[in-house]
Amino acid sequence: MSYRHHFTKAIGKLEAERRYRVFADLERSAERFPTAIWHRDAETTDEVTIWCSNDYLGMGRHPRVIAAMTETARQYGVGAGGTRNIAGTSHPLVRLEADLADLHGKDGALVFTSGWVSNLAAISTVADLIPDCLILSDALNHNSMIEGVRRSSAQRMIFRHNDVAHLEELLRAAGPERNKLIVFESLYSMDGDIAPIAEICDLAERYHAMTYMDEVHAVGLYGEHGGGIADREGLMSRVDIIEGTLAKGFGTLGGYIAADRAICDAVRSYAPSFIFTTALPPAVAAAASEAVRILKQGNEMRERHQRQAMLTKHALSAAGLPVMANPSHIVPVLVGDAEKCKAASDLLLERHNIYIQPINYPTVPKGTERLRITPTPFHSDGHVAVLVDALVDVWKTLGLRFEEPKIVKLHRKVAVDFCSFPEFKRAAE
Repeated sequence: MSYRHHFTKAIGKLEAERRYRVFADLERSAERFPTAIWHRDAETTDEVTIWCSNDYLGMGRHPRVIAAMTETARQYGVGAGGTRNIAGTSHPLVRLEADLADLHGKDGALVFTSGWVSNLAAISTVADLIPDCLILSDALNHNSMIEGVRRSSAQRMIFRHNDVAHLEELLRAAGPERNKLIVFESLYSMDGDIAPIAEICDLAERYHAMTYMDEVHAVGLYGEHGGGIADREGLMSRVDIIEGTLAKGFGTLGGYIAADRAICDAVRSYAPSFIFTTALPPAVAAAASEAVRILKQGNEMRERHQRQAMLTKHALSAAGLPVMANPSHIVPVLVGDAEKCKAASDLLLERHNIYIQPINYPTVPKGTERLRITPTPFHSDGHVAVLVDALVDVWKTLGLRFEEPKIVKLHRKVAVDFCSFPEFKRAAE
């Protein structure tokens, strides 16, 4: 009996809905990032500019991070050697956990093989270790958080996105004696909006709830030392568990939680997806530690990143492109149609050598399909001007909607007059 038709039917459904994902074969250049070589096929290559990388600060190509990885690989080898319990707890990994605990002002941290796994493991384990726990989860939480909530046996309720009034209704209805865990993100990566962290912490204290906050898209990028939005707003001590990744702002691989040592020890001891998984290799841990230390030392990279993100928003909005407003570094440009979003991505790559993947359902709701642009400190003002011209051409070619050109409000720390730039004037014409 052949089962193959079940799988071809499933793939055909995705293709019919224009949700089938095609992976671009890219060679990223450490020396020339964000430039990469795109392998069109076995024989043809083109040079492209990447505009959708989650390596937000380009730390994956930082010379000190590369040196830390290569030197540690020579010393330890390239594998971890086992699970954390069986020979996999290397000294670089122990140092990394100490660096992460210090970054977030906690006395403990625990590293996982990815941010997805850290959310799945930590949320489900913490909730199951709290008797009669009620999980209160933001409606727009990431898939990994949703899976962590589902994996738990605890009761769960969803509060409307960033709606503290609705959250308070649910907390009040649960009663003061009920054990409660509030699960939310600091920065939501598809829309780029930021959670009302202080208000959520106020409610948690008033109604005796624990807080679990995902800082995945903020660690390294915000705060005096790169601790994320809570670091920037002086709120790290008020959040019980901070979860982050090493694969975005820190440019390497892995996920983690930072919390009270007893919480980390309990997750370490009870979470199957931690216990039975091979540990992060020493070379990766050493590279991540180096990235954390570099970004603790100063704000220059963060300031450059914010500047380029604001310039990109400014220039795209001035050209009438439908940038979805938000206060963060994420630059979502609304398309609103799955087929046209894929077509826009294809045109950018084939006609303009610009790589931006389409964001379609189920990552975002149907009808809100978009291009998600992520400027880095290594995207020059010239890169921005070329991007604007390319998007305007694609929008005209596909008959997509333009908005009334506008000047976006600039971040108060971006001390530069963008309107004086030739690239901006060109984009605004």
